[in-house]
Amino acid sequence: MPSVSVIVPVRNESRSIEHTLRLLLTQDFPRSAFEVIVADGVSTDDTVLIVRRLQSEFSNLKLVFNSEMLASSGRNTGIRHATKDVVVIVDGHCHVPDRDYLKKLSEAFATSRADCLGRPQPLDVESPTRFQQAVSAARSSRLGHNPDSDIYSNEAKFVPPQSTAVAYSRKVFHTIGLFDQEFDACEDVEFNERVHAAGLTCYFTPEVKIVYEPRGTFGALFYQLGRYGKGRAKLACKHPKSLSVPALVPPLWAVWAVTAGPLSAVVPYLGWLWLASIGLYAAVLLGAGAVLGRGLPLAAGARIPMVFVAIHFGFAWGFGKEVAKQARWWVKCRLSSMRPAQPASAFVLERVKK
Repeated sequence: MPSVSVIVPVRNESRSIEHTLRLLLTQDFPRSAFEVIVADGVSTDDTVLIVRRLQSEFSNLKLVFNSEMLASSGRNTGIRHATKDVVVIVDGHCHVPDRDYLKKLSEAFATSRADCLGRPQPLDVESPTRFQQAVSAARSSRLGHNPDSDIYSNEAKFVPPQSTAVAYSRKVFHTIGLFDQEFDACEDVEFNERVHAAGLTCYFTPEVKIVYEPRGTFGALFYQLGRYGKGRAKLACKHPKSLSVPALVPPLWAVWAVTAGPLSAVVPYLGWLWLASIGLYAAVLLGAGAVLGRGLPLAAGARIPMVFVAIHFGFAWGFGKEVAKQARWWVKCRLSSMRPAQPASAFVLERVKK
């Protein structure tokens, strides 16, 4: 079976890093057949101290440093130090469900013969807060996540890699290079767009699921979706065909919700249409909260509509911010008579040596 390099890009993950690393380092898998590489992005907490302490227990734990402090550069730093047959990305606050995770991952590569693997990424952590329960319920619904994504699926199958691929054979890096460090969010989707364009295969299997820890506050969730929205807008500029209708709905709705009210002062009857749309939106969120909240504590179900607001408007805020940035860049290029095309980054063209 293929050997495995686990890349863990982190920054300030002292609260959860030891738990995640111990789950990885005590896998029922030959120690010589896997390594765990932590790529630290200049943490200012005790993350590095914790990793160094664990290195005294586990000889296959490596610590490398990501001076750029970006998620994309952390992945690239880890990949450059990887020595095994396949690479899998695991974030520092993830929960590895069982001690057979690496064995199942290696077996999935061997049996499928795919170039990369996709996995489910549910948010059902143990002992969640009421807000986290609400986030888990909302994000697993079609109203809270891109319906084209397979990350909440439980069916093993070959799929397009864009939203699911997280583990790669070294052939992938030989073929398309590394992650684009112009991205600090959606760097995985951008990378997987290139995987898809290169005709490489992706096998999705529930056997290698990882549980993600949902954000614990409205502000943290809004910020997370803002970063994701920003990344999706940047992705659309680089790969226009990646732009989908579901990605456009939140920004367009947010523009309408914010601007139509004031405009109703000068546009007849617009105010009534705006009020009706706001009422319909509120009714949909309340109805979704009632349906998704079944079986949850009342305090969790009551938070679901508020979670949807954070998801939709957070994404829209980040998307709009990046669109405005790209528009300013375009105008600047036009005014200076420059051709509006960004050069390919050197690290994207870099090929990992065999």
